[in-house]
Amino acid sequence: MNRPLQWGVLGTSKIAKKAIIPAIQQSERGEVLAIASRSKEKAEAIAEEMDIVRAYGSYEELLDDPDIQAVYIPLPNHLHREWTIKAAEAGKHVLCEKPAALNAQQSAEMIEACERHGVLFAEAIMYRYHPKHRRVQEIIESGEIGTVRAIHGNFTCNTADDKENVRFKKHMGGGSIFDLGVYPISAARMYLGDEPEAVTVHALFSEEHDGVDMMASGLIEFPNSVALTFDCGMWASGRAEMEILGTEGRIELPKVFGWENSDIPPQIIIHTDSVSREERVSVSNSYVLQVEIFAEAALEGKPLPFSPSNTILNMRVIDACLESARTRQRVLVDQSPVE
Repeated sequence: MNRPLQWGVLGTSKIAKKAIIPAIQQSERGEVLAIASRSKEKAEAIAEEMDIVRAYGSYEELLDDPDIQAVYIPLPNHLHREWTIKAAEAGKHVLCEKPAALNAQQSAEMIEACERHGVLFAEAIMYRYHPKHRRVQEIIESGEIGTVRAIHGNFTCNTADDKENVRFKKHMGGGSIFDLGVYPISAARMYLGDEPEAVTVHALFSEEHDGVDMMASGLIEFPNSVALTFDCGMWASGRAEMEILGTEGRIELPKVFGWENSDIPPQIIIHTDSVSREERVSVSNSYVLQVEIFAEAALEGKPLPFSPSNTILNMRVIDACLESARTRQRVLVDQSPVE
């Protein structure tokens, strides 16, 4: 087998340590060669703990390493644009944690830089790589539940006591829509294969948490009179579910997005007038699938299943949701062509 994709990790966040670094190390096509932190001591400690060969005391040093082919960026949201562009300029492929940026314009600038320098860009919305989601699309396309009339999704947790969490820092791109709302929104777009036209969102902006949205509930209007209703929050009891309602039945997706429960067999529950059944597609780690597919694209030129333009389109919906929440108004989603 050819040499695996050589990864560098910019930062030592929980998601990097608990999910992405182990996923790359478990994959067949990837190797974590280096990790960087603003603290050399912290980078060295994580490198020793996780058996990573090289540790750097700055992100620039890692990007200067000629052996690194791709970088994973788990930095706070407000740093995604800067370091994606710098990584592209250094000739590194980029897997950037979601949300890609603070708005659609920033994401477009990041993607343009990657295209200009001939490197890949992918947004790390890992759950989409699990085969159960393709199976859901197949069930919808088969007509088993009839015509889709509505989708509901939620993703909530309660981390409100962790006041120093970067997710609660406004200037860093904190808030529940950025952190959790991206999941049901991207899922509805994926299942429907269509783009929203307008959104209406109500949110709880908490002064205890630097004014970020700690809870949000929304209505997202798709073509053909179909809508997603969703809620997301970081100050509520935890759950992560989707329901797709059709004229002849419905699909339930419990524990749909995965994280700590990634080892639980993913379930699809289908209800129709005649039968209810449960399908178990596989017990697959979505993080491993994500880095394997990214490595195939980087090493073999295979197309990524979720294009950079998908990132821009998703960010446009997020932009509209945040504007609606702030203004308490229905907001149209930008429909201009993505270049």
